[in-house]
Amino acid sequence: METRNSRKMAALVAAFAFGVSVAHGQLPAGSSINIAPGTGQTLGSITVNDPGNHVWLLQTSTNLTAWTGVDTWKIHNGNYHLSLSRVGSGPGLFYRAIYDETQQTILSTTANALLLPGTNFNYAAPVLPPNFLTAPIINQDNTPATNVVTDPGATLGRVLFYDKRLSTNQTVSCSSCHVAKYGFSDPNRFSTGFNGSKGTRHAMGLSNARYYQRGHFFWDERAATLEDQVLQPIQNPIEMGMTIPALLPRLAAEPFYTNLFTKAFGTPDVTSDRVSRALAQFVRSIISTKSKYDDGVASGFANFTAQERLGRQIFLGQVGNATCAACHGTDNFVPGPVANNNGLEFPYVDTGIGGVTGRAQDMGLFKVPSLRNIELTAPYMHDGRFATLEEVVEFYNSGVVNNPNLSPPLRTPPGQPPGALRLNLTTAQKAALVAFLKTLTDTSITTDEKFLDPFNYGN
Repeated sequence: METRNSRKMAALVAAFAFGVSVAHGQLPAGSSINIAPGTGQTLGSITVNDPGNHVWLLQTSTNLTAWTGVDTWKIHNGNYHLSLSRVGSGPGLFYRAIYDETQQTILSTTANALLLPGTNFNYAAPVLPPNFLTAPIINQDNTPATNVVTDPGATLGRVLFYDKRLSTNQTVSCSSCHVAKYGFSDPNRFSTGFNGSKGTRHAMGLSNARYYQRGHFFWDERAATLEDQVLQPIQNPIEMGMTIPALLPRLAAEPFYTNLFTKAFGTPDVTSDRVSRALAQFVRSIISTKSKYDDGVASGFANFTAQERLGRQIFLGQVGNATCAACHGTDNFVPGPVANNNGLEFPYVDTGIGGVTGRAQDMGLFKVPSLRNIELTAPYMHDGRFATLEEVVEFYNSGVVNNPNLSPPLRTPPGQPPGALRLNLTTAQKAALVAFLKTLTDTSITTDEKFLDPFNYGN
């Protein structure tokens, strides 16, 4: 085997014919190379993980002595995957991926770093159903006049959303905690930050964040606008650990960003205001309107099963005494101008909005997110304490905890002893309510390319 051991060069050699792999030399900090040998006539693949986004050389050999260059590629967002094909002939074929610090000559341009369409996706003028264009839903739109969604602005926001450069060690992005297939939430109870630390609240789903009427963000509403919110995880010491003064030149150094900022804002200047506005535009573009529930609106829910129809009646309070719609109103399933205390606990372990305002009447109040795509966003509540929708329904059925700030819809009605409301649903009714909640699932936003990772990771 070759024994090159230069400080400037690192290589991984894969002898697929014999199932042998050898690594030697010095890899860039934090990087690794993984070999996946194939079977039969398939040679396998190489995956390079490299948060520093370096240039790598791919070479092949039949004798581990004479090496021929096959390709040179730039890593654009932390990793690169290459399926290997046979080059040359002979009983043995060897590949190696080499990092050479003297050959870092390829830049990340829009053409090679990103897989963007020739014409921008439509973010600015989504096709919305009629009920989204009239009151009360139109009044829930928190888009400011100073930051309306544009196609190039949201395109830039999409790239920023998936870019690991936004974290100090370039290992996590916004999408690490807001994963598309989980309704842009985290399947883990608490998200993992750039250095392996865990937060204390669950990452809520982003579906229809545009329609939160109060306009504040985070569970405790500490961000006055979405534009304020999107910059805070970047600077959070647990989440992404970055600083804005360090971030801006990092982004400005990438040719694809100067190109995208020019298209979005007219000049290549990379500023915190523009980063904020672009990210907010992308998040507001994630609008769910293609669920089974949406299909049913126009037909009087003729597409629902008997169980789903019963669940809807329970949700609306037409069967039994549930008050779900009081806090999850309109076809967006969000509250109006109030925050709520849903009786999770007392005394309060997490004081929510009260921890920000310091007011006694705000203790235990939290933002109420949309229920759209709720099937995808487990676990549930601000602390992810419930793993399933069945557990959530049972909590509202029998587990709401009375406390001084409990929201009125969850209190017993006049004429009954004061306390927390009990729904006393039957097993069949609880199952029906869960079935109805699942009609709010819209997988189109989890698979639509315009919401997915745009970076080029090889093949």
